Amino acid sequence: MIIYKDIITGDEIISDSYDLKEVDGVVYEVDCAMITLGAVEVNTGANASAEEAEEGVEDGAVQVNNVVNSFRLNATTFDKKSYLSHLKSYMKKVKELLKEKGAPEETITAFEKGAQAYAKKIVGNFKDYDFYIGESMDPDGMVVLMNYREDGTTPFVTVWKHGLTEMKV
Repeated sequence: MIIYKDIITGDEIISDSYDLKEVDGVVYEVDCAMITLGAVEVNTGANASAEEAEEGVEDGAVQVNNVVNSFRLNATTFDKKSYLSHLKSYMKKVKELLKEKGAPEETITAFEKGAQAYAKKIVGNFKDYDFYIGESMDPDGMVVLMNYREDGTTPFVTVWKHGLTEMKV
């Protein structure tokens, strides 16, 4: 299994155990699912006494997004201006780190052009996104974007391909 970590913060962002789909050469999209945590039903075989009132117990079930939960992502908020400001500085840091790691010039150029084009898509549908940051809550790291497919019920997350490093486990 490969775990993809944020190139800046080292936070775990996604893994190849999910179906990663590369889009436009600059991002990965991953379909998510809402899962239920905490509701455990235990049947001991005992019957409630007819004289005693049944004890009410909260089941404690919580609906969570499987990717957000698995990688301990934290919800955050942005307005369009602050997101664009963050994205600009984030892209600059990723470009610097790619250069430091000796990435070919074609890779860096493809990242810059592709990221710019994809950022326009994000801005065009800005109100449709939810924003998440990694476990360290470092504001300089990758912001994971969550949106819904055309069916309106299937959530998916978008992560920046060049902002990830691979860790084989």
